[in-house]
Amino acid sequence: MNDRPVHLPPAAPPLLSVRGLSKHFPASARGLWAKPAGTTRAVSDVSFDLQPGETLGLVGESGSGKTTTVRCILRALAPTAGQVFFRKNDGVTVDLAALPEGALKPLRPQMQMIFQDPFSSLNPRMTVAQIVGEPLVIHGLAKGREREDRVVDILRKVGLKPELRTRYPHAFSGGQRQRIGIARALIMHPSFVVADEAVSALDVSVQAQVLNLLKDLQEEFHLTYLFVAHNLDVVRNFCDRVAVMYAGRIVELAPTAALFADPKHPYTKALLSAVPWPDPDVKMKFDLPGEVADPSRLPSGCAFHPRCRECHARCKTQRPELRPLGPVAGADGGADRGVACHLYDPV
Repeated sequence: MNDRPVHLPPAAPPLLSVRGLSKHFPASARGLWAKPAGTTRAVSDVSFDLQPGETLGLVGESGSGKTTTVRCILRALAPTAGQVFFRKNDGVTVDLAALPEGALKPLRPQMQMIFQDPFSSLNPRMTVAQIVGEPLVIHGLAKGREREDRVVDILRKVGLKPELRTRYPHAFSGGQRQRIGIARALIMHPSFVVADEAVSALDVSVQAQVLNLLKDLQEEFHLTYLFVAHNLDVVRNFCDRVAVMYAGRIVELAPTAALFADPKHPYTKALLSAVPWPDPDVKMKFDLPGEVADPSRLPSGCAFHPRCRECHARCKTQRPELRPLGPVAGADGGADRGVACHLYDPV
């Protein structure tokens, strides 16, 4: 019998680590000389880790803060507070939130974005070759024949014929345009990709094709995805973990299988009640009255309490924090889950 201790390899550090991320906007003022009337808290105290090769889904109703969160992470918007630690290709970790604008450009090839609308995200006056090759020009990574070869290669990888590269975006279908957008994002071989509602504007049959393509490209290029979506069926089949957002905060974070099998937060339960089932005998019941809380006039305590059927007196006065619930049985790597709800407070 071997009694020697087994030395397990250390867990890989996260590729992305977000801590206390917040983004507040001055509320719109009425009148020419009026001062800003309060603050719109679009994102407040968001924290999560993203492991290399993982796909994390970010879900919630429109207005929950998903897009603002990813724009702050990529520094398309400057965060009001918080830290965004990103591990570069050389292994060095930097805080994207603290970097000046000039220091961000060398990092752009390592983190890219796939946009929601393939009809408006492509310049109609540029050919496919110009659109896909533009990042190489901007960052001085390739020119001439080398750039042309890289454009041809990435077009093949996303399922487009290279001879189409001289055409303009109007000559393509929605699914083909999204493939062009994917090619543009991946031509610099990034390690981190944000997909902001990347398939929501496509037909259902085309959605499946694009999702399968993204999965294949993830394996080939060792990509890490932050996948923003409102279609929970897509999230269930595409993501490894899910973060549920409401009124600018993460209210539940869990492995995908665990979240869909046993949702904890009342908001998550309500969202899942709206997922259609392919059974005519199953009646859908979307049990969520009202609308998303106004980020410029958030309720006291838990922002969800005016819509929650399990609301207690404490929910109206004390804001719950995202608390760990412990390891998930059977989850890969013993992944933890967390929920921001007083129903699960240890007290």
